[in-house]
Order: sequence, then C-alpha cells, then structure tokens
Amino acid sequence: MAAKTPTEPSAAQVSVIVIGYNDAGHIADAVLSALRQGTQVAEVVAVDDASTDATPDVLRDLAERYARVRVVRREANSGGCGTPRNDGLRRATAPYVMFLDSDDVLETGAVGALFRAAVRHDAQVVAGRCVRRELPGGRDVPWQRALFTREAAYGSPAELPRLVRDTVCVNKLYDRSFLDRHGIAFPDGPFRYEDFVFTARVLAAAPRIALIPDTVYIWHVRRSTGRPSISLARDDIDNWRSRLRAHRRALEIFEEAGQKKLTRAAEVKFLDDDLRLYARELGGRSPEYRAEWWRLTREHLACFDEPALRAARAPARWIARVITAADRPRDLERLVELAGRPARLMPPYARVAGRPVWDADLPGVVLDGLDSKPLHRLPVTVEAEPRIAWRTRRARLRLAVRVYELYGRLAAAGPLTVDIELRHRDDGRLGLTRNAALNPDDDSWTAEVLLGLGDVAAAGGGRPRDVRAAGPDTWDVRVRVRCADSSSLYTAARATGPGLRRTAVPSRQYGLLLLQPYATVGRSLALHLAAGPSAATAVLRRRLRRLAARRRNRTWARRRQP
Repeated sequence: MAAKTPTEPSAAQVSVIVIGYNDAGHIADAVLSALRQGTQVAEVVAVDDASTDATPDVLRDLAERYARVRVVRREANSGGCGTPRNDGLRRATAPYVMFLDSDDVLETGAVGALFRAAVRHDAQVVAGRCVRRELPGGRDVPWQRALFTREAAYGSPAELPRLVRDTVCVNKLYDRSFLDRHGIAFPDGPFRYEDFVFTARVLAAAPRIALIPDTVYIWHVRRSTGRPSISLARDDIDNWRSRLRAHRRALEIFEEAGQKKLTRAAEVKFLDDDLRLYARELGGRSPEYRAEWWRLTREHLACFDEPALRAARAPARWIARVITAADRPRDLERLVELAGRPARLMPPYARVAGRPVWDADLPGVVLDGLDSKPLHRLPVTVEAEPRIAWRTRRARLRLAVRVYELYGRLAAAGPLTVDIELRHRDDGRLGLTRNAALNPDDDSWTAEVLLGLGDVAAAGGGRPRDVRAAGPDTWDVRVRVRCADSSSLYTAARATGPGLRRTAVPSRQYGLLLLQPYATVGRSLALHLAAGPSAATAVLRRRLRRLAARRRNRTWARRRQP
C-alpha cells in the first residue's frame, strides 16, 4: 500500500478523551495539555466518572472557557477506567482518537507528531514514546524504550511481536473507523488492567501500525499519594488476581484471532515482566499474600508449554520452574533476588549429573543455559557493605566488596580486580571510579575500596559553590569485575550489612557533607550526598517534616480506635 503524502491537516482531526474520578487537583492540567496541542485537536471529551469532589466544578469551568471542551458526566461510578473511556469513544466525533488520564499530560506537539506519522504511513495506529515521571523529583523513565528508538511502520503487528509489551493505550493515536469496524472497546465495569485487553483487541485486528521516537505522553508517578494508581497498588492480592485475569483474556483474544506469534510474545512478556515484577516484591508481603500468590501463579503457569518458557529470559523461566515444581512458597529470598533488575542468583549452588540445578531438593529444576552464557550475561551477585573510615581527620566511604562464585563459572574466568563506579541517578554520568585487587575467600572474592566524600561531592556539582546550590545528589554504585581470561561483568552492587544511618561529616572544602547510603527497591546500593550547610539543612528539614507527619498520622489513628 502506497504511503500518503505528508500533509498538515486543514481541519481538526483528533478527539482527546480525558477520564477522571475525584481528581480536581490535576484534571485541569490534563485538559489544558490537550488544548495546547493546537488546531489538530477538534475536541477534548472529558468524562467524569461520578466524582464526589470538585472535579465537576473544574470541568464545568473549563467547558465555559473553552469551546472545544465537552463534558460527559456519569451518574454512577463505573469502578474502573474502561467504561468512561468507552463513553468518550461513543461521544467522540473526530476521525482519530487519543486517551489521556486525569493525572497525566500530553507532551507539547504530541498530537501533531502522531497525526503526521499516521498520514505518512497510512497507519490505523501510531504509537510514540511514553515516559514515567517520578514526582515530586521529576526523574523520567522511558516506557518500553527499545520500541521507540526510530520511526518505523509495520504492515501488521505480527511483523514485530514485541509490540505486545507496550500495553498502555495512552501513548497512541487510533483511527476511529478502524476501532468501529472491528468493534474494539474496553472491558466495562470494575475491570483492572483494562488496557491489556484493549491493546490485545487492537493488535489482534492486524492494523497497519507506525512507531515514532517523539515523546508524546507524560505518565505521572505519585508514589506518596494517599490513593495510588492501579499499577502501584500491588500490595493487595486482588491486584495480582486482576492482572492474571487480564493476561488470560489477552491470550484468548490472540488465539481466537489466529495470531500465534502474538500469543507467544504475550506469554514471554508475562514471564519476563509481570512475573518478575511481582516476584521481587514477595519479600515484603504477608505469609497469607505469599501463599495465595503462589497458588494463583502456579495455576496460571500450568498453561505455559516448554517452548514458551525457553523463549523467556533465563531468570524468568527459572523462577517459573521453581514455582511450578513446589506446591507452596519456598526459597523466597533467593527468588526475590533472582527476580530483581539486575538479576542475582544467590547460593547455594548445586549440580546433579553435572548440570546446574536450583538446589539438591529440586533436582528437576535445571538452570538451562547457565553453563553456556557469556560471563557478562550471568546473574552474578556482587555485594558492597558501606562504612565510614576516618584517616587523619578526613572521612572516607569504605566499601567492603564481595563477588560470589556461580556454579564454577567465576572460578573458571579467574576474577582479578574490581572497579567501583558512581553513576548519577538523573543522567547516568560517571562521577568517579576506584579499583582494587580481588582476594580469594572460600566461595567468593573480596576487596576493599575507599571513596573520598569530597571527591564524590565535586563529581556532582563541579565547584563547591555549584554543589551547595544544587542540593543533594543520588549516586548508584556500579561494579565491574575483570578476569584473567579477559572477560568481565558489569552489574549493580547489592547493599549488605548494617550500613550507615544518615551521617554528617565536616569537610574542609564544603563545610559539611551529609551522607546517606541506602538500598533501593531492588536491594542495589545507592548514595544520597548533600554538600554544604544549606543543602544538608534542607535535607534535615524534609526529614523532620516527614517524622512530624508520621507522628500526626499515628496520633490520628489512635484517636480513631474504639
């Protein structure tokens, strides 16, 4: 099919559907971000899912001020996101539609970039880059980065099965006639992860689809909010139950459409992404949650055949095999570490008939591929324990490093030295590097590395004045192990030991340094470092405010107790 000649639309072509429930504080920003897209936006259809706060007033005011805003008010709350989006689809009048959640925004120029690509490639669906913006810090994390490195078009999704990993519906422009022709809509009612099912229906209908590298959608992540989003509220087992339900329905849709490649890709996506995401959080769950999660997961994995497991990455298929082989939760700490990013396989290391297995009690769980993978792709565990070391009145950070053996693979390579790198959390720039020789120690190798805190601070801001103005920096601790056979591996250091509480250290260069080593969600070691009295004072003030808020919450909870 010949591509259409790129043109600018002479008339508005896109309806943006905004849905919201009790979100008076954010929904105006969402609607305005759509209006600012320019003349391509014919209308903004704002669907209020029976809010009980000031959301109706905010939308009424916007509709009075802007002729392109149309408000749809539901009389009863639907319990989910699918029904209000379907309401918006039925009310939309433009040839193309987009979806926008009330607490997110469209990037400037998003609609124009998507529409022009739709015309260039004669595409029924166009997807652009979505970024998850952590608030209030503002750190951006690209969603499914590998899909959006360049502009490309595909005659059908089967040409790029990896498209099933982009399960969100909000970073895309849809030809409304295509949706209508195939009867594509969201599941109605209180159906969580409704976009999994909608996306499966879209891909199963085999649209011509285009991808562009432009950032089009800003997905705001507010972890401190009192009402976390569905994707963040994972501490309830019903969340996992809902995710499994949505994934099963997506598989059924692909199978019914005869889309075998997409079915297999969706199975692999579940193993690589969903299973690992929830498994690495098991350490903080209750025994009741773990038992039910294990039961539900075994039941779901029973429908996966061996080719599906082999198509997934090694950590995911090993985790799936352990869960399938054991009828109750076991080896949780080890599974949590293996499910992390980076994956880490902790001891014990056992072999049966020469093959690496999970352990002697589960000899049937073979860790296939472990003996053949190159060293840099192995889930090697490197630990680092931070402590303050004083020398001639100067404080330095001492890292006790331990590199673990892995089924004989490290011993065969011959670890010689370790490089410790500090990478800035925001932009990934290299702060400093220190190296040390590794010493054999039973089934591991150890080293000790000293980092000057002033050197770390200078790496963050350059000159002392810059550092004081910039406030605290966050550094991720990375490790490179170099071996005698010229191979090497690069990974994040796992935080271990009692570590340090927040420590104030006098500095000749900066006056004061405030250091806080901590473990990330994935147990990797990171450092907060504030240089200069003003930056340190700001950190302490925030800490005091958080403590005061916790005390108020505890007092309020006690007063509510009967």
